[in-house]
Amino acid sequence: PRLHGHGCPKVGFVGWRGMVGSVLMQRMEAEGDFDGRFNAHFFSTSGAGKPGPTICKGDARTETGPLGDATNVDALMAMDVIVTCQGGDYTTELHPKLRHLGWSGYWIDAASTLRMTDNAVIVLDPVNKNLIDKALADGVKDFIGGNCTVSLMLMGLGGLFKKGWVEWISTMTYQAASGAGAKNMRELVKQMRAIGNVPDKLVDDDTSILELDSIVSKMLVEPGKLPTAEFGTALAGSLIPWIDKPMPNGQTKEEWKGGVEANKILGAGSLIPIDGQCVRIGAMRCHSQAVTIKLKHDVPLDEIAKAIAEHNEWVRFVPNNKPDTLAQLTPAAVTGSLTIPVGRLRKMTLGPEYLTAFTVGDQLLWGAAEPLRRQLIIVLEHMRRT
Repeated sequence: PRLHGHGCPKVGFVGWRGMVGSVLMQRMEAEGDFDGRFNAHFFSTSGAGKPGPTICKGDARTETGPLGDATNVDALMAMDVIVTCQGGDYTTELHPKLRHLGWSGYWIDAASTLRMTDNAVIVLDPVNKNLIDKALADGVKDFIGGNCTVSLMLMGLGGLFKKGWVEWISTMTYQAASGAGAKNMRELVKQMRAIGNVPDKLVDDDTSILELDSIVSKMLVEPGKLPTAEFGTALAGSLIPWIDKPMPNGQTKEEWKGGVEANKILGAGSLIPIDGQCVRIGAMRCHSQAVTIKLKHDVPLDEIAKAIAEHNEWVRFVPNNKPDTLAQLTPAAVTGSLTIPVGRLRKMTLGPEYLTAFTVGDQLLWGAAEPLRRQLIIVLEHMRRT
C-alpha cells in the first residue's frame, strides 16, 4: 500500500553528489523528471541541515530546503521511494533496519549489495521490462541497478538473447577508470600528466625513439615515478587485467558478475554460460567489450545485424569497416551519450555458429544512472495506477 495515501509521493535521494548520483541528477533534469509528479527530498550522510541542491523545474531552478540526515531512520521511513547511489556500506546498514521496522516503500539502488538476493530485481527495462512489471504486480519493493559491463553488454546484444540464439558468450572487457571511482579517474590523469612531462626534445621526430621509450618504461615500473595509491600500479601507458576481489574458482568478482547478473536480468529459463576476462584500461568513462558468441545454430549475418539494431532505440549497428569503426566505435565517440554502438560483427573462422562483435557504452549512463532514473519513473507510474 502507498505510504501516504493518494498524495504526491515522497522520493528521497541519497548519494546524489557522488559520481553516479551527479549523473543521475543531470539526466533527471535533462528529461524534466522533476515535474511535480513527486516531492524530492535530499539526504546526506555528512551535511545534514545544510542547504540542499536547487533543481530544474521547467525553466526555473527551485530550492529543495535543508538536507535531511541519511542515517535518520524515522526520516527515511516517511519516504515512499528511496533512490540511493551512496554505496554498498550504506545499503548494508540502512536497508535491513528500514525493512525490519516495517518500511514498505520502494528501494532503488546503484550498489551491488542486494542484486543477487531473492526478493530483488536487477533493473534494465529495455531488456527485462516484463520481469520488472511482474515484480511490481507481485509486490516486490527492491529494484537494483546492475553491473555496468553486464548492462552495457545486454543493451548492445539484447536482440540476440531475445531471439533465443545464444548458446554461450565469452566477453573480454576494456573497462574505464570511472568504474573504479572518481579518485581513480583523477589518478589516471595525474599518471598521464607525469608521463607527458618528458623533455620536449624526446618527442621530436629527429630524436631516438628508444630513448623516449626507455624513460617512459622506467616511469611505469619504478616506485614513486607515478601516483599509484588508487590503482596500485600504472594504468596510463599500461593496463590492469584484474578488477575486484578474487573468487574461489579463479575468476575475479567482476567476471563472476557477468554470468550471474546477466542471467538474472534475462530471467532465462536455463542458464546461459557467460564468462571472460575483465581488464582496466586508460579510458575515462566508457567500457568496451569484445565478445565471442556461440550461436545455437547458424544464422545469416544480415539477420543477426537486424536483430541487434532493432532491439532498442539506443543500440546502433556500426558497419564493419575502418572509417565507421574509428568514428563510432570508441570510448571517445560515446562518452556522454546514451548510444550503444555494436560493430566489428563477423562470423569467425571457428565455424558458422561462432560470432564476434565489439561494443562500447558510457559506464555512468546505461552502465549506472540511466536504469535507476527509468526505474523511478516506472515505479511512480505503478504507484499512480494503484
